[in-house]
Amino acid sequence: MAHLHEAIDFTSAIFVVEDGRVLLILHRKLGKWLPLGGHIELDEEPETAALREAKEESGLDIELVGERPPTTGPGTRALIAPRFMDIHRINATHEHIGLIYFARPKTGTTQLNTEEHLDIRWCSAADLDLLQPPISDAIRWYAETALRELATATQRP
Repeated sequence: MAHLHEAIDFTSAIFVVEDGRVLLILHRKLGKWLPLGGHIELDEEPETAALREAKEESGLDIELVGERPPTTGPGTRALIAPRFMDIHRINATHEHIGLIYFARPKTGTTQLNTEEHLDIRWCSAADLDLLQPPISDAIRWYAETALRELATATQRP
């Protein structure tokens, strides 16, 4: 998706964990290992964007991990907060505010989106060291944190 705003866009990044492994993609255009994710569209809520991006990029339906506050009332709907947020520079004039979610797969079979990615891979913590090109320190930290925090997560039937 093209940038929505000249200076800054909101994006979702989803670290999906199952069986002690985290799902990463090798981005075709960027040549980097990344989590699932992408731009949050103008008419889209952050949770919806995360679910959509995960499905488009992996074929999986996912469940975001987090607590939904019991604050829903007329005119208000509580959202699951991202586990982390960051801001990262894309080029000299553009940045992304990243909403970083942790998730579990619900249904579906992992599929490579060949238009956007060169590879898709479930990685253990040890596998992160073997990826080529090497992953960034930030992606490693988020992936390891997701693996640690979701280690006791229940698995799909």
